[in-house]
Amino acid sequence: MKLHDLTSPEGSTHRRKIVGRGIAGKGGKTAGRGTKGQKARRQIPAGFEGGQLPLLQRIPKLKGFTNPFRVEYTPVNLDAITRLGVAEVTLDVLVENGLARRGDLVKVLGRGELSGAVAVSAHGFSQSAREAIEAAGGSVTVLDKPFAVRPPAAGNQHQNR
Repeated sequence: MKLHDLTSPEGSTHRRKIVGRGIAGKGGKTAGRGTKGQKARRQIPAGFEGGQLPLLQRIPKLKGFTNPFRVEYTPVNLDAITRLGVAEVTLDVLVENGLARRGDLVKVLGRGELSGAVAVSAHGFSQSAREAIEAAGGSVTVLDKPFAVRPPAAGNQHQNR
C-alpha cells in the first residue's frame, strides 16, 4: 500500500450542509440559527466578551523597547581558550571546537588563567582579557566588524520601536 492508495473508510466523510438558499428546501430562512439575537446575525469577533473589557485589553502592556541596533557577541572566556591548548586562536579554531558559530561576532572575556603565550584574534576583548593575554606574553588582534557603524535594522520603520 502506498500513500496515494489511502482513502477514508466508506461513510466517514459527509458533504457539508448548505444552508441559507431560500425557503424551498431544508436550511432556508433562518438557516439553522434560530430567531433573532446576536448569534442569528453576523459573526461575533474573536475575543468578544459581551461588552466586558476583553482580556487582551485588560492585561498590562510591556514597558520599554527592543533596540534594533543591538550588537550581540558570542562570549569566549580565557579558561576555554586555555583548554583548547592552541598557540594561535582564530575564529576558525573557535568554530571547529564548538565555542562559536560561523558568522558570529566573538568577544573574549577575562574569566580564567592563561598557561602560556597565545595569539588571539576576535571582534572584541574585555579590558581584563586583553591585560591577561598580554601579561602572559600573547598578542591581541581586533578583527573588523562586518558593518561600518552599526548593523542594519531588521524590519521597517513601523517595527522594532
